[in-house]
Amino acid sequence: MAFLKAAGLTISITAISLLFATLIGTIFAGFKISSSKLLNRIADLYIGVIRGTPLIVQIMFLYYGLANFLTLDSFTAGALALGVHTGAYIAEIFRGSVQSVDRGQMEAARSLGMPYFLAMRRIIFPQAFKRSIPALANQFIISLKDSSLVAYIAVTDLYSVALSVQGENYMPFETFFVVGIYYLIIVLIFTWFANRIEGKLDVSKPKEVAIP
Repeated sequence: MAFLKAAGLTISITAISLLFATLIGTIFAGFKISSSKLLNRIADLYIGVIRGTPLIVQIMFLYYGLANFLTLDSFTAGALALGVHTGAYIAEIFRGSVQSVDRGQMEAARSLGMPYFLAMRRIIFPQAFKRSIPALANQFIISLKDSSLVAYIAVTDLYSVALSVQGENYMPFETFFVVGIYYLIIVLIFTWFANRIEGKLDVSKPKEVAIP
């Protein structure tokens, strides 16, 4: 029963962090493809710092390092750290997906008098999103497994419960085997859903959007 409850918390903290990461990733992907050098540099700084430092350090920094200025409970700090960390990778996924769309699509839209942001929203983003789904699904799975690091700030997720249980029963092999099965089941369920979405959107054969 403890493992089931912990599995629910693991899914919850992962889901919340991914929502936050998607928002951050979208914003900084926009910065990366912007014509503004200032926004480009801000995005490069954020992505460089986050990708260049370990997730566990970021978690500890948000939970302990900011304690003198801002007190966060362990769940919030963990979800925030996971979101900030994953957001850097999602930003690069979105940036690459947007830049993979044929430039002629934007040029055609602009030649018809469509404003830049409207063209991005109606023409470029739908195609870019479809192309990003396989990479996003992979990143989401990585984030689910990375969520085990929040155990080190006292979040009672699957890994935290496993540490506690094996300390009581002195059966680390059996305990971590069971926890591994839980993670595997969650990942397989998510992978199934991701594959269904890919199939419905026909991600493997992205089509160009017709200009109205």
